[in-house]
Amino acid sequence: MFSHVMLGADDVAASRRFYDAALGALGIKPGREDDHGRIFYRSASGVLALTKPIDGRPASCANGSTIGFAAPSPEAAEAWHAAGLANGGTACEDPPGIREGMGIKLFLAYLRDPAGNKICAVHRAPD
Repeated sequence: MFSHVMLGADDVAASRRFYDAALGALGIKPGREDDHGRIFYRSASGVLALTKPIDGRPASCANGSTIGFAAPSPEAAEAWHAAGLANGGTACEDPPGIREGMGIKLFLAYLRDPAGNKICAVHRAPD
């Protein structure tokens, strides 16, 4: 359904350090910079991009929005969370752990990136 997600960041370098570490814990290669100073993370399932806002105004996070990253295991989600905290992220929501509802069991770990975007590592427990 989605091809990519692009996030605004006033300090692209700080966001890059954060995402290189956090996504690296999920096995995603470090971001690559294009000629416009945007950073791109590519995987078989999509693209995440970081950029200064084109209109020149400050970046802002979307209230009520969350971007989820697939984690291959609860341990990978925990590593993602720890790497993010160590590289400028802040904890939000409940601590990492199992959440159940609507007949599914998920291991979730939430952070805010350096630009304030709410993100989550998600491991879907097998049925």
